Amino acid sequence: MTTIDKDAVEKLLKLCRIHCSEDEENELQSSLNNILQYFQQLQEIDTEGVLPCNQVVEGSCNVFREDEITTTLPREVFLANAPSQVGGMIRTPTVLKSI
Repeated sequence: MTTIDKDAVEKLLKLCRIHCSEDEENELQSSLNNILQYFQQLQEIDTEGVLPCNQVVEGSCNVFREDEITTTLPREVFLANAPSQVGGMIRTPTVLKSI
């Protein structure tokens, strides 16, 4: 059975840019190994002759509705709910910063 060792946990933490204490790393390693152990149990289940399940609910389908034209909020009312605005548009915090 495949197991997660301390080096693998450290590599994952580095890739995810997560900093953990030694105890947290040990707990993470244990949790990941428990998950792998659970998947190993699932691999042992005999699925011969079982049809694949694409949807959990039988007979479900997309529900469509007719598009209806309705009135929209006036811009002033809409912008009154915004914490900050500029030029008739909502100002948002910068997400991407130039390097």
